[in-house]
Amino acid sequence: VQLVESGGGLVQPGGSLRLSCTASGIIFGDHAIGWYRQAPENQRELVAYIISSGRRNYADSVKGRFTISRDNAKSTVTLQMNSLKPEDTAVYYCNVGGQYWAGRYNPDFGTWGQGVQVTVSS
Repeated sequence: VQLVESGGGLVQPGGSLRLSCTASGIIFGDHAIGWYRQAPENQRELVAYIISSGRRNYADSVKGRFTISRDNAKSTVTLQMNSLKPEDTAVYYCNVGGQYWAGRYNPDFGTWGQGVQVTVSS
């Protein structure tokens, strides 16, 4: 499995970015996918996940601002990030193929992308 992330960068507070993660070597549509982020000196945290049925969930800190979606035909998951805040600054990682159970996403058996830097600053 190979994952390629894109779309990170520098944006001013209130701005938007769109992250993408494209997979190869996997039957993409069968798998749950998560987006995580890790800020300096912080633990990696789940931002959002989407499962094969399309059901999705978000961290409270990003609800109403971020949207996760998937295009199985293109083997791509995207994270649309709006109304960005300085505290959203982090390296963002996709994780494909983790386990979904009882409303929780476990990335332990998934594959991680390389990460993309998102910086929100004026």
